[in-house]
Amino acid sequence: MNDSESWQWIKAILFALVLAFIVRSFIFTPVIVEGESMLPTLGDHDRMIVNKLGYLLDEPERFDIIVFHAEEGKDYIKRVIGLPGDKISYKNDILYVNGMPLEEEFLTEFKADAPFLPLTGSFELGDVLSADTVPSDHLFVLGDNRRYSKDSRHIGLVPYEEVVGTAKIVFWPVERLKLVN
Repeated sequence: MNDSESWQWIKAILFALVLAFIVRSFIFTPVIVEGESMLPTLGDHDRMIVNKLGYLLDEPERFDIIVFHAEEGKDYIKRVIGLPGDKISYKNDILYVNGMPLEEEFLTEFKADAPFLPLTGSFELGDVLSADTVPSDHLFVLGDNRRYSKDSRHIGLVPYEEVVGTAKIVFWPVERLKLVN
């Protein structure tokens, strides 16, 4: 191998490293689900791809699964339940948004298999936060496994600037490879 070929290889390797850094830092990044707060949708140690670009062009939607900075150095994965301006409440295990009941289809099977109900205890937003409605540029999030989730009921609202991105693809373990809603 001559000097010209070596230089070409070095340039190609450097380019690949820079491209990988850019993709991981600004576009997609892997994340590991820790704990059981998102069961049955996501399991402990599932590995997912986080799309960091999605919310630069659009805003989060109800029921999106998002990754956000929570505690110092720790990211959480939860589901968006309340958007800015929403009044959120749960009564008899039913989600009410602005007084209207909403079906949480992702929980239907989980509720059917639950040994005891309710999955989500009754509350109104003002009972768990200092606000009756979700303020602008904030989200109210819950884990799907409501009894065992540290979420907005405990940590408060999630400011938009703390949202890393949306997570829709489980890529590991291979037998759990799927798109999630």
